[in-house]
Amino acid sequence: MPSAHVDGFARDNLPPAALQPDFLFTLPSLQFPPQLNCATELLDRHIADGRGDRVCLRSATDSWTYADLHAQANRVANVLVWELGLVPGNRVLLRAPNNPMMVAAWFGVIKAGGIAVATMPLLRAVELQKVIEKARVSIALCDATLATELQTAIAQSSERVALALFNTPAADSLDARMARVSADFTNVDTAADDTCIIAFTSGTTGQPKGTMHFHRDVMAICACWPPHILRPRPDDVFIGSPPLAFTFGLGGLVLFPMQVGASAVLLEKPSPQNLLDAIVTFGATTLFTAPTTYRAMAAHGATLRASSLRQCVSAGEVLPTSTRTLWRDATGIEMIDGIGATEMLHIFISADETHARAGATGTPVPGYVATVLDEDGNPAAIGTVGRLAVKGPTGCRYLADERQRGYVLNGWNLTGDAYVMDADGYFHYQSRTDDMIISSGYNIAAPEVEDALLRHAAVAECGVIGVDDADRGQIVKAYVVLREEFAAGDVLTRELQDFVKATIAPYKYPRAIEFRAQLPRTETGKLQRFRLRESS
Repeated sequence: MPSAHVDGFARDNLPPAALQPDFLFTLPSLQFPPQLNCATELLDRHIADGRGDRVCLRSATDSWTYADLHAQANRVANVLVWELGLVPGNRVLLRAPNNPMMVAAWFGVIKAGGIAVATMPLLRAVELQKVIEKARVSIALCDATLATELQTAIAQSSERVALALFNTPAADSLDARMARVSADFTNVDTAADDTCIIAFTSGTTGQPKGTMHFHRDVMAICACWPPHILRPRPDDVFIGSPPLAFTFGLGGLVLFPMQVGASAVLLEKPSPQNLLDAIVTFGATTLFTAPTTYRAMAAHGATLRASSLRQCVSAGEVLPTSTRTLWRDATGIEMIDGIGATEMLHIFISADETHARAGATGTPVPGYVATVLDEDGNPAAIGTVGRLAVKGPTGCRYLADERQRGYVLNGWNLTGDAYVMDADGYFHYQSRTDDMIISSGYNIAAPEVEDALLRHAAVAECGVIGVDDADRGQIVKAYVVLREEFAAGDVLTRELQDFVKATIAPYKYPRAIEFRAQLPRTETGKLQRFRLRESS
């Protein structure tokens, strides 16, 4: 169908067809109509079917039903169109901690045919300015608590951006504007392949990229991983730490619960202790967070065992076997692991609790296919390390970015991960392809060394990189954050080195160890190894 976008920026800046991956629509649930607005499917459908009184979103201060969210999203859409001048295809920057108004703003943009450009709360003005200019943003909706950096970015940007703040009593706020417009809105009849979000990568490489996803992509991720791996129920209560600007958080805390009519708890400050308290307070059943947080929460196993929690999803970075074991021993819950990518929108390799295997991410999610490629782009032998390649109903479309050529090869999405596939079709993570350490001719995967270190009682967190060495090419260097009761020093350094030698092949041990108070991580919890390399 023809695009509903009046502003053709997104379609004009898609990668050429020859540089896009192959898209597969093999499941019956992936047969989408030519015209599709994902807000209609995820939100309005519940109202039409009489489920408007079901609880949808909860926070420390609010409890919204589906009808409440529907009305608020419609008001946002009306403000966007009639007061801020949005036309379908315009990009709208969204900036807020995880709260109900952020969700209403997201749906308001989608309903109006706009393109949501959600940004991480911790981004600073210089980073926000790059997003504004790359995506040619014309409107911004921002929580008043996060306004300062965005206002600076807008003032310094070459783009003219209309800004409306929310969660503030100011007379010109989004809240005040919403109070004077209708709660009724007719969703724009967008094409299934109209772009509805531009998600910027979370910055593990230092160079974020804008990834473009269609209305059908949003519905495709709802049709693949959740029904086949997570199997959510309408009475589930979702909770988690990833920001809604991170596609892991958008799926886990908005799209997937709303697809089945469930509810989600949104925490503005999801520290491990706040997550624990909220799980108990709100009766949460389904948790989405990163391995680092699971390790921190495992000390409260008794509380978690007595809670309503029944499912735990780990993604965003590799799940160490030691963390999986620690969590299972503490809570009795087997974690659901998965690998996703902002370029792919969500998880494409995973395994449910029954089929989980220690050390393996899982098998391709129904709807996706995956393989491991050698250096020549051919399928690698079973048990051989190579580049992970995947195809499915979603895939990489960078916004006007030459790096598209490096991500797609012969129709495959190359995620940048080094994997091994075993004889049973399970995929085992080795490292990022640029994080493989080559020392004296040996290939050493940084995550394997990290997992060994994490098994030691003294280690709270660690990050491993390769550093240049005249004799060996590279040596393994570990950056270690200790638990409070342990003290750094030469004795502990030798103890950790000996421990790793006794745990994995001795040649993999860290010849250098640096103790730190904290490690550089993205807002989504991913370790930023490039920052460790910069400081080495």
